[in-house]
Amino acid sequence: VARQHEKYHQKAFGYKRSNVRFLHGYIERLHELELADASVDVIVSNCVINLAPDKAAVLREAFRVLKPGGELYFSDVYSDRRIPLTLTQDPVLYGECLSGALYWNDFLQLSRKHGFTDPRLIDDRPIDISNPELAEKTGNIRFYSATYRLFKLQDLELACEDHGQSVVYRGTIPHHRHAFRLDKHHFIETGRQFPVCGNTWRMLHDTRFMKHFDFYGNFDLHFGIFPGCGMGIPFDDAIRVDQTSGCC
Repeated sequence: VARQHEKYHQKAFGYKRSNVRFLHGYIERLHELELADASVDVIVSNCVINLAPDKAAVLREAFRVLKPGGELYFSDVYSDRRIPLTLTQDPVLYGECLSGALYWNDFLQLSRKHGFTDPRLIDDRPIDISNPELAEKTGNIRFYSATYRLFKLQDLELACEDHGQSVVYRGTIPHHRHAFRLDKHHFIETGRQFPVCGNTWRMLHDTRFMKHFDFYGNFDLHFGIFPGCGMGIPFDDAIRVDQTSGCC
C-alpha cells in the first residue's frame, strides 16, 4: 500500500527522487530484513509493540540496530497490572490492542534488561473502555496510552543522580523555538539555565540533540538523588477512582 502512494507523495512534497525505503517484516525479527547493527538513528512506532508476541525480542532488536545515542520513540498501550492468560488468548481483546498490553512496571524492567536503562515517559492518558462487553471482560484493569523515548546509551545510572549539572537550550530545533520537551518532566525553555540529572545531561549531550544545547558541569561531583526523583506508577489518572489506600 505504501509503495502504491510513493510517487504521489514524492511529487506532493517536491522530491526529485524517493527518499524512503519500505521493508515488509516483523519488528521482533529485524535481522531478517538485513538491518545492520548500529545502523539506525531513530525508530518510531505507533501502537504496534502490544501486538508483538515476543516483546523482549522487539526491544533486543531495536537496541541492536540503533546507533550509540540512537532512540526508540514510540506510543503504545499499557496496563496497571499483569493481564490474565485467559484474556491474552481472547482474539477480540487482543485485536483491540488491550490484552497484549504490558504491565507498565514489567515494561520498565524489560527495557532495562535489554539495554534501555532509563526509559523516559513523554505523554500518557487513561483509556476509557466504552464497550460494555469489553469492560466486563477486563474488570478492574486500567489501561493507558503512553509515549516513551528509549535511548541507546551505555552506562546510564539506575536512578536520577545529581552531579550539579545544567543545560541551556538554544532554541534551534525546528518547530521548537521557545522550548524543548525531552519528556513529561523536562520542559526546557529557550535560554534558561535548567538543572538536570546525570542521565538527562547525557541524553542531551550524547545524542543528536547535542548541537542544540550548552552544557555546564561534569561528573566530578555528586550530591545524591536528584530532587523530585520518585517511584510509583508513572501515569496520571484523569478519572478519580475510590479505592482503599495502602503502602508498599
